[in-house]
Amino acid sequence: MKTGSKRSRQREAILEYIKSTKEHPSADMVYEHVRKEIPNISLGTVYRNLNLLAEANEIRKVNCDGKSDRFDCVSEPHYHVLCTKCGCVMDLKMDSLAHIDILADNTFEGKITGHSIFFKGICKKCLKGVDTEK
Repeated sequence: MKTGSKRSRQREAILEYIKSTKEHPSADMVYEHVRKEIPNISLGTVYRNLNLLAEANEIRKVNCDGKSDRFDCVSEPHYHVLCTKCGCVMDLKMDSLAHIDILADNTFEGKITGHSIFFKGICKKCLKGVDTEK
């Protein structure tokens, strides 16, 4: 673990859960899962450890358009889609749009250091539900 702070059973359990799922869980989801293994863990401990892991680039904090942050074990830059029906967050497999940093930097009087793009859509499961209702 690269966090620079001591390893803990709680942090290891949180990290292992995030690595084991493609779900992009919220802190509450992580808490509910890890609590099964460590019943006395507090929600505050989960939040603190998620933030430490994100600061250490072991996980990525995904801001979800004003909703609860989600967490992702893939820490390198990539894009996400938020389902506007069920709220799930998914990875979007597409080529990097890194060239927009250059375009933005050319029109900004400072220095562009990166970008964050979050797509909204309807997931496959919800689309099936929409199709069956017609």
